[in-house]
Amino acid sequence: MEEEASEMEVEEQQQPVQNNQSSAKRFGLKNSIQTNFGDDYVFQIVPKDDWTSMAVSLSTNTVKLYSPMTGQYLGECKGHSSTINHLSFSGASTPHVLHSCSSDGTIRAWDSRTFHQVWCITAGSSQEVFSFSFGGSGDNLLAAGCQSQIFFWDWRNKKQVACLEESHVEDVTQVHFIPGHQSKLASASADGLICIFDTNGDINDDDHLESVINIGTSIGKVGFFGNSLEKLWCLTNIETLSVWNWKDGTNEANIEDARSLASDGWLLDHVDYFVDCHSSGEDLWVIGGTNAGSIGYFPVKYKGPAAIGPAEAVLGGGHIGVVRSILPMSSIQSRPAQGQGIFGWTGGEDGRLCCWMADDSSDINRSWISGVLVMKSPGTRKKSRHHPY
Repeated sequence: MEEEASEMEVEEQQQPVQNNQSSAKRFGLKNSIQTNFGDDYVFQIVPKDDWTSMAVSLSTNTVKLYSPMTGQYLGECKGHSSTINHLSFSGASTPHVLHSCSSDGTIRAWDSRTFHQVWCITAGSSQEVFSFSFGGSGDNLLAAGCQSQIFFWDWRNKKQVACLEESHVEDVTQVHFIPGHQSKLASASADGLICIFDTNGDINDDDHLESVINIGTSIGKVGFFGNSLEKLWCLTNIETLSVWNWKDGTNEANIEDARSLASDGWLLDHVDYFVDCHSSGEDLWVIGGTNAGSIGYFPVKYKGPAAIGPAEAVLGGGHIGVVRSILPMSSIQSRPAQGQGIFGWTGGEDGRLCCWMADDSSDINRSWISGVLVMKSPGTRKKSRHHPY
């Protein structure tokens, strides 16, 4: 049963920042939706291409859909029998199709209008599928990280076309076809390696592995940014942050004490974890949170001496547990939501979906209203050996 969204209008406040003369922008909670009763988690929030709905994965192995503008509950997709690790809507050609992958060994497609399953690909009953990505030079490939292997299917006929077994020795937690370089696939693993593959032709480990970046510890999440999308950010499962040029493999920043640096940038509790990164052109922010549910956007300085600056935005008072996913409404190209003053949505281990109000759109920080937002997923921090907290 769905609880009604409760309106909790909160005035936006200015949050002073420790050791800095500037102040962070504090966003007010518009409303909060309890997605379920009990101890259910929100894992990830992803938007439909036209922003008429957003999909939310829950620890109940179901996906629920809501309106990002009103918070109205639309329906749910049921079928997975284990943890849902990654969600993604299709692009413009089939915008109503939602994809999900799970530790039950399947990748499923759903019609978000009817909430019915459209198709299902099985990697194997003993497999766990941690991440997937669509791409390839012909836009016909579906790649998936399945334990220490990377599977490839032709999604048009659902036939497996390749399996890479030698590049990683532990779970492949991330796979991404690189934006603007659709034949290039990046994989990241708990073994601490990021591998770049060329997926043209008959894909194999020997001939198609182009480069390897050694992070040195279990990788949680990676994403691409920069004006030419040549830069890669990496968050590890011990909460370190690094920035790389994936084209030539050079390291631009390595911040091992990222949580301590972020904690010095606000007056709230110590930053316990990082949720994600947010980028706009060459600018990068790391999003850190406390176990009590407050989150902040901290600018990452990677040119010259690496550093993390004081929080530029703070979202507090909505969650009472770890935040696992953030959906900024700023990625709407035409930004109709900005006229409504909506900053975005967050979800967490308290089972809450929180909607945040921004200030007048003309006054919004440039990072929130950029049309070139790069958002890479998954936003999953499930209880596993990859995510020890």
